[in-house]
Amino acid sequence: MQSENRTSGNVTTMTHPAVRPFTINVPEEALADLRRRIAATRWPQKELVEDASQGVQSATLQELTRYWATDYDWRKVEAKLNALPQFKTEIDGVDIHFIHVKSQHENALPLMITHGWPGSVIEMLEVIGPLTDPTAHDGRPRTRSTSCCRPSPATACPPSPPRSAGIPPASRGLGRSS
Repeated sequence: MQSENRTSGNVTTMTHPAVRPFTINVPEEALADLRRRIAATRWPQKELVEDASQGVQSATLQELTRYWATDYDWRKVEAKLNALPQFKTEIDGVDIHFIHVKSQHENALPLMITHGWPGSVIEMLEVIGPLTDPTAHDGRPRTRSTSCCRPSPATACPPSPPRSAGIPPASRGLGRSS
């Protein structure tokens, strides 16, 4: 089985048959449905204390859900993600989504960034540029790396894993044996 990487700028096109290019495109109907479900949240009675000693305050949660239902711009985030080279591959029967950005700097250090649950690859967007092209961000070529951001299997893009993606299978996908 052959694999090939073609690079243009900092975009790497992977052509290994098990690695598939991926673009996020959430249907507008799904976003509208999510907003409807958020707006339909049934809130419990107000908490009995005036601090967070019993958990997040109801007013905080209500403000957060209002933001998600009315102000959050998913299309802006989707565009940021789609500006990066994204791929999917299957590891132990689980579709894994990842972003692969290759540094333009020679001898860049390969780096894999992962996140935990709950979390999202969105958390990594602010560090990809500085890691892969530091001279464009602060003018100093200190650490140059090729970044690969991989979501944890539990939060990988749909479809959901057919079974629990535990530590041993996931670690095999990272080049370690269980």
